[in-house]
Amino acid sequence: MYRHILIPTDGSQLAEHAVTSGLSLAKSLGAKVTVIIVEEPFSIFDLAEPGAFQELAKLTEQIKKYAASVLNRVTNAAKQAGVYCDTVQVEDTQPHQAIIATAADRGCDLIVMASHGRSGLSMLLIGSVTNKVLTHAKIPVLVCQ
Repeated sequence: MYRHILIPTDGSQLAEHAVTSGLSLAKSLGAKVTVIIVEEPFSIFDLAEPGAFQELAKLTEQIKKYAASVLNRVTNAAKQAGVYCDTVQVEDTQPHQAIIATAADRGCDLIVMASHGRSGLSMLLIGSVTNKVLTHAKIPVLVCQ
């Protein structure tokens, strides 16, 4: 059925649940997975005060370390489950586009993702990134509550 599953994560509790569900599905199907984390870059307009560039550099480094840590945890979980796992760390102002492009580039035939993550809490039923992926993806999307 499905041979290559893309699992987007932001490291949130709901996203971790989707990762677990995606890995379980992949194991049962004998599929491989690619896990993606998308970092939204800061704009030069976010820098209003002197010294902001240094703070931005520190924050950017912390975000990259956090993303690497999340992907490392997922890789270990996939290894324990016996599922082949590749990871992708991307910077993009439009996370849904990065997710869809990665799915296409990697030949994924299913996306498994959380209903919303850290930034999606403002939406009542479904996160904005998830909603955009559902709207624009050309492959099936399985949304985990």
